[in-house]
Amino acid sequence: MRTLADHVYLDSSFDTLIELPSAGSTLENPYVYDSTARELKGMASRGLLKIVDERRYGDSQNDLISKLTFQRLR
Repeated sequence: MRTLADHVYLDSSFDTLIELPSAGSTLENPYVYDSTARELKGMASRGLLKIVDERRYGDSQNDLISKLTFQRLR
């Protein structure tokens, strides 16, 4: 079974900046968005993509991710 992060990754084009969508999608819930963004960050640590921009609701690493932009590498 694929996760939302898997679907976003597989639907993205190579070498194109992709902003993880939020409004009007399944990711509209801030907790779902944060979970998916963190899963994409895990993919980045495996070299599948590069995180270009990340924004959070606050300043702490424990705050929810509010925006994530990435570039697919593989």
